[in-house]
Amino acid sequence: MGQTDMPIIAAVQMISVPDVAQNLVQARTLIGEAVRQGARLVALPEYFAIMSGDERAKVAVRETDGDGPIQSFLADTAREFGIWLVGGTVPLKADDPGKVRNASLVFGPDGTRAARYDKVHLFGFDNGDERYAESETIEPGHDVVTVETDLGRLGLSICYDLRFPELFRAMGEVDLIVLPAAFTYTTGKAHWEIMLRTRAIENQCHVLAPAQGGRHPWGRRTYGDSLIIDPWGEVLNRLAQGPGVVSAPMDHERATDIRTRLPALKHRRFV
Repeated sequence: MGQTDMPIIAAVQMISVPDVAQNLVQARTLIGEAVRQGARLVALPEYFAIMSGDERAKVAVRETDGDGPIQSFLADTAREFGIWLVGGTVPLKADDPGKVRNASLVFGPDGTRAARYDKVHLFGFDNGDERYAESETIEPGHDVVTVETDLGRLGLSICYDLRFPELFRAMGEVDLIVLPAAFTYTTGKAHWEIMLRTRAIENQCHVLAPAQGGRHPWGRRTYGDSLIIDPWGEVLNRLAQGPGVVSAPMDHERATDIRTRLPALKHRRFV
């Protein structure tokens, strides 16, 4: 497979605000830029449709599974551009009326939804200056989710999931891990890149990590550094801060060569 035959994948970086309509306009613009770069698969960051200093704001705009303006936007945009679109995360109704499921939705080029993954691991952090407790407004998912596409097999994950390698092992062999995120600046500076590269190396697959990246209106700073990483752990492209797009080719031949020369996945003893 030559360089021109490799499918292009892209990560969209945003600085989302509390207004859903404003975020959707920005998301569509950036998806369009990714398509102009040749992307056949585009992934949005976690909370792309709404971020707020009020953690309950996402509960107020949560949608019924399969219906709502955010989901319609994703389906329509995937169809319009003829791409695979990983919709960051969408706040969907949970069993608890005071919470949401933080769900990553995948739509195919015809606008049909192909997969839903509900974030399993909920972020909690308190260093005295910053405090986050996603369990107060989010109901955790329980299922490992992969999806077959014409670009390969995708494994779905979200942000804090990155710290739990057993989730990625449970996916089996995948060609691409997609991890939309809204990492804090504190934890991102310490751990973001090293953990993403580790997930790529140990699973011998590409990793696509679109992030929130910058200073939000209420003062929170997200880390950004949206990354595309190859199966050897090499960073193919990145965007440090601010709204934008990073894209790179997904080299299946390189992945196959790595797995052939170093068949670590076949050498596993505890499965």
